[in-house]
Amino acid sequence: MLNSHPYLLVVDDNEMDRDMLSRRLERQGYKVTVGHDGNGALELIREHRFDLVLLDVMMPGLSGLEVMKTLRQTYTATHLPIIITTAKGESADIVTALELGASDYVTKPLDFPVVLARVETHLALKREAERVKLLEQHLELRNRQLEETNAWLEQINSRMSRDLKAAAKIQASFLPRETLQVPGTALSWSYQPCDELGGDGLNIIPLRGGRVALYILDVSGHGVVSALLSVALSRVLSPPPEPASILVGNGEVPNGGEVIAPVRVADHLNRFFPFDATTGQFATLLYGILDVATWEFQYVSAGHPGPVHLPAGAAPVILESQGFPIGLAEDPYEERSVRLAAGDRLYLYSDGIPETAAPSGEQYGNDRLLAAIGRGCSESLSESVAALLGAIEQWRGDASAQDDISILALEVSDTGDPAPIPA
Repeated sequence: MLNSHPYLLVVDDNEMDRDMLSRRLERQGYKVTVGHDGNGALELIREHRFDLVLLDVMMPGLSGLEVMKTLRQTYTATHLPIIITTAKGESADIVTALELGASDYVTKPLDFPVVLARVETHLALKREAERVKLLEQHLELRNRQLEETNAWLEQINSRMSRDLKAAAKIQASFLPRETLQVPGTALSWSYQPCDELGGDGLNIIPLRGGRVALYILDVSGHGVVSALLSVALSRVLSPPPEPASILVGNGEVPNGGEVIAPVRVADHLNRFFPFDATTGQFATLLYGILDVATWEFQYVSAGHPGPVHLPAGAAPVILESQGFPIGLAEDPYEERSVRLAAGDRLYLYSDGIPETAAPSGEQYGNDRLLAAIGRGCSESLSESVAALLGAIEQWRGDASAQDDISILALEVSDTGDPAPIPA
């Protein structure tokens, strides 16, 4: 945890530079310890917990680069940011230091406002990393239903088979109910994980005011780690009145509260599920709300393939879908919409479909996807989904699936007066 008054170590063999920098940092409210050579710096770091190190590259004896190499064997850049100081023109030293794990650099003669800005930036980054870590721990405590899934990780050698089945049941609990019906529509969906556990997720969720939410998500990677994030995302996308749900403004009131717009749902997920640099995980999402009174589908994409719209009597098209994945977006998400008519179909799918590879390595691609959906226009919705999955399997041949395959399809069968949507 970052100290309330950050503790800095200034290492420089030049007494004037060392003392001047330390005094000016102290005047800014920092606690500062100084070291005059590399060996002394390592000894100080072994004895004390510093929040950041300002390290001179050119020192007699053990150089700053050697100190850097030694420290990075124990401390990551998140745990201990290191800003190197070097003379102007020593670009080779700067490149080497950065390759060894330096967080940043400043050049001599030191411009103190620049130094201060770099120090504050890296302390802020460290503070944010610690905040994210605490937030993850908090989410883990609140999501106690994940304990059964996590428990088998501790005893994986003896309980793998039983716990994998239990985890798969948990995932299945976040899939659409078999009895779910939306008046005026036909629904069809399929979920095919490539391993025992998948990183995809999908659901159809009735909301208040004659609206229904549809989503499909895809966590990068496969297996247990991806499944855990997929379940965590699915949990907060649960139907109200589930307390963890973010789909309405007050999840504690059954069928009550403001229905949250798709862009706000994506923004919330982006804040609370930041990119995990350790595992390299992120998630894509296509989330939308269908208003059965107007048959307008408002949706947001977070790095996910756009839905396919098959208008009655026309060719299918892939709708626009721009936006960064969950945890990676810096700019606000954009909301888009499409108005459906009687006979129109909408297909939401994971990238496991267009990215399915043939034995030759060629991917199925969007053109074949659109052609397969177009061929199924005369069939029932469920038959068209089955035909598409059959085409994917035939394209893959004898090879095993390399990614989860998920699809959620909807057809407007009646655009008359809407009937109530069952909760």
